[in-house]
Amino acid sequence: MTIIDNAVYVDGVRSAEPQSLEQTFETLTRHGGMAWIGLYRPTKGEMAAVAAEFGLHALAVEDAISAHQRPKLERYEDNLFTVLRPARYLDETETVEFGELHVFTGRNFVVTVRHAETGSVAQVRRRLEQRPELLAHGPEAVLYALLDQVVDDYVPVVAGLENDIDEIEDQLFSGDPRVSRRIYELAREVIQFQRAIHPLPAMMQLLRRGFEKYSVNTELQHNLRDVEDHVERLISRADSFRDLLQNALTLDGTLTANRQNEVSVEQNEQVKKISSWAAIFFAPSFVAGVYGMNFDNMPELHWTFGYPMAIGLMAGTAALMYAIFKRKGWL
Repeated sequence: MTIIDNAVYVDGVRSAEPQSLEQTFETLTRHGGMAWIGLYRPTKGEMAAVAAEFGLHALAVEDAISAHQRPKLERYEDNLFTVLRPARYLDETETVEFGELHVFTGRNFVVTVRHAETGSVAQVRRRLEQRPELLAHGPEAVLYALLDQVVDDYVPVVAGLENDIDEIEDQLFSGDPRVSRRIYELAREVIQFQRAIHPLPAMMQLLRRGFEKYSVNTELQHNLRDVEDHVERLISRADSFRDLLQNALTLDGTLTANRQNEVSVEQNEQVKKISSWAAIFFAPSFVAGVYGMNFDNMPELHWTFGYPMAIGLMAGTAALMYAIFKRKGWL
């Protein structure tokens, strides 16, 4: 069994560490309290054993095994099934790494199922064990603390994405040819982040209504509303990122087109100059070619002024064409 941690808490204090699920169930029966079991990538058989002990719904168990779920909150009779997408920003690769956390909460138990290498659950457990007065509120307190930790972990992700967008703005005007690819890759990261965070407000509203319906501790309700406010602010920033990246992509396309137009105009000017000089030199070459032909009966062949005339014709034609091209701005 891939059990990371298995403990029974009575009045918010860790009172037992059963070695098996059967012992956990027996301890709860004898002493009461709340069981908190942490699993890491359990197999189908292992989840079946947990489901049998705590009466988990088959559909929720199937989702926990297959993973690749979007954030959601579902109620199955007296149990809640929550899916969260923890995230962290990786400075080395400038990407966002997403995990998946499934949380089963019942009257007297919490089962957390992790599908990624993350220490958020262990961190929450340690923090709650240092606050027995909060942990004494039971599974609702654990679920709130997990939500709070996941949302807190989103803050450095948003900061990392914001820094990347600032760097892209600098790249845009430097003419870096790699900026288009970076904009696309960052937009994909932002979209994945939005998918992880957008369902949270609706989930928290459902959870808050459940807290009110079942008269959960008032302080917990206030804390949950505070987390909900944080989520709304993060969503607003994430949505602005997507707009900024869309504008950056449009601006990059405009700047690229302008640079291509500038190159095209410069090339056209070069072609005009080359064509003009080619035409200028063509005229003297044509005259020289005509008078260089070996024919006996040829006008001006034995004329005294034939040579000066040919030179003058070549020079005059070249000068006339130069003047025309210069006036048109080709030279």
